[in-house]
Amino acid sequence: MASTNANVWGLHDPSLIKHQSYIDGKWVNAKEGGTILVTNPATDEELGTVPEMGLEETKSAIAAAGKAFASWGKTTARHRHHILMKFYSLMQEHNDDLARIITLENGKTLTEAKGENAYSASFMEWYAEEAVRTYGEHIPSPFTNIRNVVIKQPVGVVSIFTPWNFPSAMITRKLGAALAAGCTAVIKPPPETPFSALALAELSRRAGVPDGVINIVTTQKNVVEVGCEMCESNTVKKVSFTGSTPVAKSLYGMAASTLKKISIEAGGNAPFIVFDDADIDQAVEGAIACKFRCSGQTCVCANRIYVQSSVYADFASKLAEKVAAFKVGNGLDETTTHGPLIHERAVSKATRHVEDAVSRGAQVLVGGKRVDGTGTFFAPTVLSEVPAGALFDVEETFGPVAALTKFETEEEVIALANDTNVGLAGYFFSRDVGRVWRVAEALEVGMVGANTGLISHATIPFGGVKQSGIGREGGHGIEEYLNQKLIAFGGI
Repeated sequence: MASTNANVWGLHDPSLIKHQSYIDGKWVNAKEGGTILVTNPATDEELGTVPEMGLEETKSAIAAAGKAFASWGKTTARHRHHILMKFYSLMQEHNDDLARIITLENGKTLTEAKGENAYSASFMEWYAEEAVRTYGEHIPSPFTNIRNVVIKQPVGVVSIFTPWNFPSAMITRKLGAALAAGCTAVIKPPPETPFSALALAELSRRAGVPDGVINIVTTQKNVVEVGCEMCESNTVKKVSFTGSTPVAKSLYGMAASTLKKISIEAGGNAPFIVFDDADIDQAVEGAIACKFRCSGQTCVCANRIYVQSSVYADFASKLAEKVAAFKVGNGLDETTTHGPLIHERAVSKATRHVEDAVSRGAQVLVGGKRVDGTGTFFAPTVLSEVPAGALFDVEETFGPVAALTKFETEEEVIALANDTNVGLAGYFFSRDVGRVWRVAEALEVGMVGANTGLISHATIPFGGVKQSGIGREGGHGIEEYLNQKLIAFGGI
């Protein structure tokens, strides 16, 4: 039976910690009794276990969602608005506890975790308002006796797959849109950070979300069969995924078997460009916000930093000075600026990227190695003189490593920035208004930060091009969960 170590959480409301999956309004264990151990990446301390669900439980969750859709899909937009706003209020009310859960299972600092909860809650607020804005359309007919009306209806049951780097926000960015549209959902959270998802399920119950509308299936070793069922079931009408490009391709193939609607936000390899006319201090702050947030574990993190030769030395020295002042440690410590990486594989990847760059002639200005001791910490790192062909060019590091490369011309750096199969986000700093327009339009990405390293909030269309995904979340993302239906009225 799944369990939790109550002593480690320290919550004002301990009932937010759930150690069972949530199916059809009930907290349930795995039928075969298997569990998944969850640990704190900063301390290696055991936080508890959650059920190792399998195919049978997944089918039950999908069936529950299908049954609930029959009534939830017919509720009014105003009714759904009120429930989502209650959900939003509960997330605000429990901000401290929800943030602490994020920090304990993910490792990010408590300040970042509170920011994530606020960001996560904002999707519920935004989509509550979007629910009542799902307008239809009247289309003039070429025939005098026909009137054309387009209405929008919920897709149906949605399968949601989320990553560990934003354990709460990546759920609400999808779930908020789905609920607002009138869809029901089956959610598979990551095994590294399931407790945030389960806490949200508890709050959804308190907010008045009916049984079966939200279902959560936790799994690790059974992920293939669970994922396959969530993608191929005829009851499921849409799949939404955030994670790596290879996994996205696999799920896309499964969903294609029944031609489901699909939204994918996959990997990135974001360029960050500093031109010689940039405000260097502003660019440094932008790079810190963009590259080192969540210890470099975000899909929109700068992965390749290109600096024009005439300002390269100034930018590199100022960035290294700032990074050297970071304090790595337990996210619950108020003096900590950066937490651990999520697991040993992440540390190994960061190490491999640094060693590869150094072997090609790069210089370590700050950090460059694992931090000794308990936990999966990697020192915030700045590398200079990183040559073309390094692993940073072809792989997303997902760690606190800033790789600096020198360039000479605008044309050269645009070619470098676009020389990748993915295109999620890109950033650049320049005070030349003409260049700002040229570069923003030339970058082959779905989102551009011009003179800013922060681009994410609930009201914008978040997503990429190339192999970084399909569709958009946030903004008018509710449209991804709606079908258009034409009604042609004749005999007039």
